[in-house]
Amino acid sequence: MTNKIKVMIVDDSAVVRQVNRETLEREADIEVIGVASDPLYALDKMKTQWPDVLVIDIEMPRMDGLTFLKKIMSERPTPTIVCSSLAEKGASATMDALAAGALAIITKPKLGVKQFLQGAGNDLVSAVRAAARANMSHLTRGAARPLAPPPKLGMDAMLAAQAASTRAMAETTDRVVAIGTSTGGTQALEAVLTKLPNVGSGIVIVQHMPEKFTAMFAERLNSLCKLEVREAQNGDRIMPGRALIAPGGRHMMLRRSGAQYYVEVADGPLVNRHKPSVDVLFRSVAQIAGRNALGVIMTGMGDDGARGMKEMHDAGARTVAEDESTCIVFGMPKEAIRMGGVDRVVPLDAIPAEIIAYG
Repeated sequence: MTNKIKVMIVDDSAVVRQVNRETLEREADIEVIGVASDPLYALDKMKTQWPDVLVIDIEMPRMDGLTFLKKIMSERPTPTIVCSSLAEKGASATMDALAAGALAIITKPKLGVKQFLQGAGNDLVSAVRAAARANMSHLTRGAARPLAPPPKLGMDAMLAAQAASTRAMAETTDRVVAIGTSTGGTQALEAVLTKLPNVGSGIVIVQHMPEKFTAMFAERLNSLCKLEVREAQNGDRIMPGRALIAPGGRHMMLRRSGAQYYVEVADGPLVNRHKPSVDVLFRSVAQIAGRNALGVIMTGMGDDGARGMKEMHDAGARTVAEDESTCIVFGMPKEAIRMGGVDRVVPLDAIPAEIIAYG
């Protein structure tokens, strides 16, 4: 087969290099062009042939994986998957890797690594294929990070600020913004949420991300944004100026009690191979909020969220998809558009304005 996906594996563990190489080389469309025990050795090999996708560890000799990743992204951005035992702990280094441009995280335990990687082979293959389709030029277009975000207002102050330009509100919001994203979504969400004020419709988000990472991801966004960002817990209220991110390994659904929206966080089967699933969230928003909702679908591989967005659209919700020109992977938005569930298609930098205009 021509045009195979060329992969370089960089890991100081000979077992990891062997298992990952064997896993990938079983696929007809993937070719492992080299393995390296550390980043400096990898860089030397990459002088003669540059990979389409990198699979790297974080803890390595001579140069750690995070420094290596930042060097690659600053000099020649390359789709990169992090495969690390640090990820099992939900270490901050893993979130730093996502912020630096890593497209996917595969956790590996400190014990039983060979057996784990053999079982996670399908995840690695899927991640490599998704990464190979990524448009890395968009990673540098994220929002500039505020050096010192303004203090977050309490609920009373937020409601008073909103009442100054609109009608008086009760202790809740009657509109919901639902966002779904996957590959490339960590950067896209930062670009969007850092541009939003701390007033406006409550936001619920599904970002495909492993368990343990979503809490740290939410904490990081919370430190950068004017609005409050937190990992959702069962029963959390949806409020103006608050964004709730579905926890990894759990589905999140919209619910309503009287005039108040809240979220239900629950276990369940994989939907479209994901948990949390964008479709689960979007379908619940269609049923519970209907025309009182805005749906946004952004960069990501596959079609999760496309059917749910069509249900939102049919229920009267306003729907927006990220344009191909700014998507890291134009999979989920493309499918939502194809199914006829999208009202507007806009580039990433125009999505904050769509949310603000919605109210």
